[in-house]
Amino acid sequence: MEPRSARAFVTVRPGVGEIHQVALPDPGAEEVLVRALHSGISRGTETLVFRGEVPVAQRERMRAPFQRGDLPGPVTYGYLSVGVVEAGPRALLGHTVFCLHPHQTAYVVPADAVLPVPEDVPARRAVLAGTVETAVNALWEAAPLVGDRIAVVGGGMVGCCVARLLGAIPGVDITVVDPDGDRAATAAALGVAFATPEAALGSLAGQLDLVVHASATGEGLALALDLLGEEGTVLEMSWYGDRTVPVALGGAFHSRRLRIIASQVGAVAAARRPRRTTTERLALALSLLRDDAFDVLLSDRSPFEELPEVMAALAAGRPALCHTIDYDPEG
Repeated sequence: MEPRSARAFVTVRPGVGEIHQVALPDPGAEEVLVRALHSGISRGTETLVFRGEVPVAQRERMRAPFQRGDLPGPVTYGYLSVGVVEAGPRALLGHTVFCLHPHQTAYVVPADAVLPVPEDVPARRAVLAGTVETAVNALWEAAPLVGDRIAVVGGGMVGCCVARLLGAIPGVDITVVDPDGDRAATAAALGVAFATPEAALGSLAGQLDLVVHASATGEGLALALDLLGEEGTVLEMSWYGDRTVPVALGGAFHSRRLRIIASQVGAVAAARRPRRTTTERLALALSLLRDDAFDVLLSDRSPFEELPEVMAALAAGRPALCHTIDYDPEG
């Protein structure tokens, strides 16, 4: 028998991606062979990686699970993959599973690195599990309360997932703020209000209990601070790579007793860390994807063979929420 192989998307150097043939080992007793169905592009982080904008000091910390190679490249990167188990323990055989794996047509990983997708969650929607997991961690960090007035600044993939979860809390008044007026329809589909930055400053400035910032811009962070009421909190979810972003901590920042706290999915939020594992957090995210409203975030799709061109276009600024990649069902 010839050795197994698969095709993988590789960032060979900043700004250049290619599809390479890679060897696959035979799965061991506690491993699974997964044939990919769909993967999702996490536009913010993955385009930073693709452009080579991860600071040298953060390259090890920013390694993706099952990444091959080192930043800035050649490297495989990505973490939103859904596929079918074709070999492995009987309990998983034939099941659709989610895995934090780079874009690749098939892969062998430990069996405990995959989680079954609930039967009532479509496989393509399940690629959002990693993003919803990020949103779950954000809510654990921010601890929003019943009746809070909240804005999410940045109506991208992460911000929209956060907004949908926040909107399920009774009495919460939630607004997505984004300069792209087309995000109004997305917000409506998620059951939350929408405002442009100018409109938000006119109607919400100085009133909010919590602002979740997910725009990855200095202007967005400044707006988030302006929207807060006395003793309010900005939850910072953006990651800026190697960019330096000014923060206005003069003026009334101290007298109004504002706070900025960071949220990062690499560790379970401190408020839940003693009682929740990362596996439990991801399983919760998959269960939350039973909600059909998340389909509005699946904005575009392309076959795997087009991924080098798609990633280059997204890195150059093509707007998208979650661009999904489809794999040949025959492998």
